[in-house]
Amino acid sequence: MAHRTWGGRFQEGPDALAARFNASLAFDRALWREDLWQNRVHARMLQAVGLLSEEELKAILEGLDQIEEEIEVGTFPWREDLEDVHMNLEARLMELIGPPGGKLHTARSRNDQVATDLRLFLRAAMDELLALLLEVRRVLVREAEKHLEPPFVLPGYTHLQRAQPILLAHWFLAYYEMLTRDAGRLRDARARLNESPLGAAALAGTGFPIDRHFTAQELGFDRPMRNSLDAVGSRDFALEVLSALNIGMLHLSRLAEELILYSTEEFGFVEVPDAFATGSSIMPQKKNPDILELIRAKAGRVLGALVGLSTVVKGLPLAYNKDLQEDKEPLLDALATYRDSLKLLAALLPGLKWRRERMWRAAEEGFSLATELADYLAEKGLPFREAHHVVGRLVRRLVEEGRVLKDLTLEELREAHPLFAEDALRLLRLETAIHRRRSYGGTAPEAVRARVLEAKEEVGLA
Repeated sequence: MAHRTWGGRFQEGPDALAARFNASLAFDRALWREDLWQNRVHARMLQAVGLLSEEELKAILEGLDQIEEEIEVGTFPWREDLEDVHMNLEARLMELIGPPGGKLHTARSRNDQVATDLRLFLRAAMDELLALLLEVRRVLVREAEKHLEPPFVLPGYTHLQRAQPILLAHWFLAYYEMLTRDAGRLRDARARLNESPLGAAALAGTGFPIDRHFTAQELGFDRPMRNSLDAVGSRDFALEVLSALNIGMLHLSRLAEELILYSTEEFGFVEVPDAFATGSSIMPQKKNPDILELIRAKAGRVLGALVGLSTVVKGLPLAYNKDLQEDKEPLLDALATYRDSLKLLAALLPGLKWRRERMWRAAEEGFSLATELADYLAEKGLPFREAHHVVGRLVRRLVEEGRVLKDLTLEELREAHPLFAEDALRLLRLETAIHRRRSYGGTAPEAVRARVLEAKEEVGLA
């Protein structure tokens, strides 16, 4: 039996497996709201240019209203034999109002229809993500402010080796900056995708006297797309969104990884809230940071979506090809993954219990203040490279003797180099080291406090 929507050319219906393989209803039904909105606008445009009568428009709009109500209450008769959301809605409209429903597809193809729906869907999804990003950024700013006084100090790391002490507030603000750039990327991508493909039809435009500027304006687009081939055959807007989501998830993964490390017994800097941890089926003592581990893992899922769609479009000739049906599943999954990760972090971060004494002790131990001594000699006029070697030899001696920097006496410092004076001893205190990092963007309390105030204004907390 020929397919009722496009089967005039065919003598028999598709093979059952081929039909299932071809179908997209399982995932593109998520676009039903956008499709109804587009249908209403398209219908009003058709009536305005004389392609529908007022009676036909009234019937179509009433039918679409009934379809929306059926979907909302769960009584809509989704049909698996109709391959996508567009054909399901059109078929139901024709059942409800008869022949006028068959006129709705005038001057339109599923090619420009799905491209329009997807842009509308992404625009709304990105608005939701931007709101969630704002909330997580606010959480980061609040946590930074909360841990400024008394100072929470932890070791800063390079190569995962203790490097120099930093304020915990400074650490929070580092992720605030990353997520701020993530929001900027999403806003940029949203601005570029906000053009309307509707009216491009299959690929070449249409001979009907349509008004693409009207439909673009009614759907909230900035303008109609200027080339019909590009309108239906391009998915770079989806790739750009996925690129932004990928970078955003990488940042969330890095945050999760640090919290996982810091919550181990070996670090012991922080405890994850019970609500976001799990236990072991065999080891009663375990408290596993599973939610953070999953956020870390799901970054790979979003990267996979980006790589997958990139592979789909890399060799496609113009214009539309069925390959482009593969855009929605990974894109919808990536959006949901990033959305849920943001929601979880917004709830998890305020519940972290930071162990100030443990962090302070870790920052104080070892040789994280060695740079202070090298800088001291450089300030006294010794070339920094030579100062570096002087302090390096001191560190080597202490390592061999099993001692730490704060064990050094003034005599030992002067033995290492005569430029050391009594005021060098204060450099072996964390408070001194932290306060000396006053350069713009540094970890000194006054610098971090100033940045917290700026950030509060940026996210509307001031």
